[in-house]
Amino acid sequence: MPAPRKINEKKKARGTPPTLFARLNARVSLQAQADGSMAAHFDDYSEPLGKFSAVAVERAQQLPTGLPLSAAAPDGDAVERDIERLIRQLARRGLLEYRLGGARADDDLVVIEPQLPDYWPRTPKLTDATTIVLSRFAYMRRRGAEMVLESPRAGALFRIRDAGIAALLTALATPHKISQIRRQDRYRGPALLALLLDCHILVEADAADRDTLRQAEGDDGLVLWDFHDLLFHTRSTEGRQANPLGGLYPHTGLIAPLPAIRPAWPGKTIKLPDSDRIASALERLLHDRHSTRDFDDRKPITLAELAAFLNNVARVRAKWSSPLEFADDGPDIEYTSRPYPAAGSAYELELYLAVGNCDGLTPGLYHYDADAHALVAIDVRPQHLEAMMQSAVFAMDASSRPQILITIAARFGRISWKYSAIAYALILKDVGALTQTLYLAATDLGLGGCAIGTTNIDLFAKMTGLDFHVEGPVGQFALGRGIAPSAPA
Repeated sequence: MPAPRKINEKKKARGTPPTLFARLNARVSLQAQADGSMAAHFDDYSEPLGKFSAVAVERAQQLPTGLPLSAAAPDGDAVERDIERLIRQLARRGLLEYRLGGARADDDLVVIEPQLPDYWPRTPKLTDATTIVLSRFAYMRRRGAEMVLESPRAGALFRIRDAGIAALLTALATPHKISQIRRQDRYRGPALLALLLDCHILVEADAADRDTLRQAEGDDGLVLWDFHDLLFHTRSTEGRQANPLGGLYPHTGLIAPLPAIRPAWPGKTIKLPDSDRIASALERLLHDRHSTRDFDDRKPITLAELAAFLNNVARVRAKWSSPLEFADDGPDIEYTSRPYPAAGSAYELELYLAVGNCDGLTPGLYHYDADAHALVAIDVRPQHLEAMMQSAVFAMDASSRPQILITIAARFGRISWKYSAIAYALILKDVGALTQTLYLAATDLGLGGCAIGTTNIDLFAKMTGLDFHVEGPVGQFALGRGIAPSAPA
């Protein structure tokens, strides 16, 4: 009797190809009105979705368990177009997940969680001659009671529901042709491979040359990244992940907060004398420095003040080049000197200014050319600029937009070309040094500033057209004339 069971399991694995379904997140419900209006309800919110045909409303009742994506097509009949519009509306709001599996709601191979608001599952065509390999950025880990497959390059993560997939991924540590994979018992059909390829969890490669797999990942910008650095960059910023982020106090009730001052060591204490000399200008700046979150729009920062500020914090002071260390035939490397310290004099950081209210400067996005000491306008969509400003307002818990929002971006390859394993850590150290410089320069000019703890790397990429792994945000700083404290009555 055991033998027929094995045969049946093998037939099941190789039987009907799995179907891709769109499914509502567990916390979301849909409500329809008699006129065809629909709304999504979640976390005590109600989000209107528009009006839809009676047939589309009826089919939408399948969304809690899964509606086949084949029923939604932008070039299909009127009902399919209506369903596609509904699913897109839900997807843009982050209210959907997708499942690949059988008709039963619990018969899943994988469940796909979008990490980008505009993620849409695609299944590029694969031929038997296509060679694929697991990306060096892909990883699998336990999350709660589930195994999830992720990549900092991916627009979605995959919750693994079939043990055979893990075995398949292990085999794909080396390049395989699709024709080879199709003959394996753990093969689950082309749709899964295509979805993973679309998310860059699998990549196409040359089976004959395994020494160039790093180059097969993509452009030169990706070649320069170490796995842990790219993962840290995408998972500690907004834009390419859907995890909770920010000051959420996640350990309240589990672990007591640490005291503000570390308990004293038990050794001998040597009391240091207080200084009685007159404070220097630097001491006064350090003492006066504080974060300013609200700005006086009746008295905006001026272009002259902004010019002085940028000159003091980031302008190039000197340029030179020198040959590569430890090599006689290496290239000459260019260096600069600027007002703040930087690892290896790489000075990989660039300043982008979202100007909201500056006397003498048109609102918009600008790049600061630190060599020419000039601002270069960048054409961006107004809604993107507004989204960047509003995100800063929310992060600072401010009452209004900053007069100028400075995005600190890094040209990652400038530092990762030299440093192995520590490149991103060095970038963040440089951001800290620059941020303190921004604070002191603002204080010296009588301006207000505030460092902001998170940035949206996907929004910046859309605004600038730069790939997120080539040049992207690593910090932000709000600048302007702070609101003067009210005089006592």
